Amino acid sequence: MSESPPPLMNGQERSNWIRLSTLTLLRWVAIFGQLTALFIGQWLYGLQLPLGLCFLAIGTSIVSNLAATFMFPANKRLTEYQNFLMVMFDLLQLTFLLYLTGGLNNPFALLVLGPVTISASTLGLRSALAIGGSAVALVTLLLPFHLELVLTDGSELVLPEIFMFGNWIAIVIAILFNGAYSYRINSEIRSMSDALSATQMALSREQKLTDLGGVVAAAAHELGTPLATIKLASSELAEELETRPELQEDAILIRDQADRCRDILRDMGRAGKSDLHMQQAPLSAVLDEAAEPHMTRGKKIHIEVAALYSQYSDQPNILRKPEIIHGIRNLIQNGVDFARGNVWVEASWSDESISVKISDDGVGYPSHLLGRIGDPFVRKRRSETDRRQRPEYEGMGLGLFIAKTLLERSGAQLQFANGSDPFQTLLPNTIRRGAIVQVSWPRHKIDAIDGDQALPLGKNKKIVV
Repeated sequence: MSESPPPLMNGQERSNWIRLSTLTLLRWVAIFGQLTALFIGQWLYGLQLPLGLCFLAIGTSIVSNLAATFMFPANKRLTEYQNFLMVMFDLLQLTFLLYLTGGLNNPFALLVLGPVTISASTLGLRSALAIGGSAVALVTLLLPFHLELVLTDGSELVLPEIFMFGNWIAIVIAILFNGAYSYRINSEIRSMSDALSATQMALSREQKLTDLGGVVAAAAHELGTPLATIKLASSELAEELETRPELQEDAILIRDQADRCRDILRDMGRAGKSDLHMQQAPLSAVLDEAAEPHMTRGKKIHIEVAALYSQYSDQPNILRKPEIIHGIRNLIQNGVDFARGNVWVEASWSDESISVKISDDGVGYPSHLLGRIGDPFVRKRRSETDRRQRPEYEGMGLGLFIAKTLLERSGAQLQFANGSDPFQTLLPNTIRRGAIVQVSWPRHKIDAIDGDQALPLGKNKKIVV
């Protein structure tokens, strides 16, 4: 049956993926660049810099890097808080160097964007906001508070006030834009990665259930003959041992246990619902299988199967792919979650295509989200009104993404609409005013007989115990 996907990783857990050696390597690069800038400014351009304090700031970074290298293993992965401290240290060290070397008169002031971008890309929202806010505050303080750059002749290298203000505005805007841009892009990547992982887990689970059911069905088939032989032999022994009641009871017990084994295997085979070698089934059977977990949830599910044209009256046999079963099951689940009382599953086919339409009598998809249906985590939270109307619903949009991804993997195309839309054509002239989703396959993609993946069934393999 359909289940909610397991909880996925949040930003804090993802920050634990970053190795300490990665950040120390970046810091070594920054240290080399800072030393190079100091030597060029001092000896090539004759700037009178407070080298002692500058080397103190750089030396602090060198000591921290050496300590991290010798105290922790190379594959050490930092926690969210440790990552935050590392990035904050780099920001403070760089700001102190800028204070010593002209503040915003120094063209290297743009480097404060580095820690901000790293935090927005790797840390959680709270940590990223703290780093970004600290960067804005420090840059603002550098505007009035800094040591001026002094040339060889003793004159100060000072930009006009309007240029200083322009530098400050540009850096603040860059911090805000780069931080927001990096966080948003990485958030999208994380959501898509999580959703694809959940899709893969759902598909793997469906495949395991299919394989397990096949093994059970094959075992029941192969054990049927020996169990019948045991039952027959034990029944004959029971008749012949009427004069010896103690032995007759043992024979009857053997017969009863053989019946019990038969019943257990039959029930397990029915639960599995699939023979490993029955890789195809009529279209209606696949829809019944997909809808079965939701039949007892208080909503009526109407399954209708009909050909588009009379010359295609024979119902097609389709491949029983886990992607198809699980994808349709998720779509039916979504309909049951939001329907008032009815969900319709309509299947049709022609010589070129096979289609399944799933509709309900609920309120339909939110109109402003129709263009985004199928994206992961569209539904972030539920309103109080929604909670009262559908207290059993716990989804957040991931189910539709999984269904869409699985079905598209099988070669399908999906269309989403509302029955109340004036121009929708999926179910014209109908009283079904809720959500509608149409799934269409080129027939050769899933037809088990005429399709390009059609294979002979073959014989069931004998299971050796």
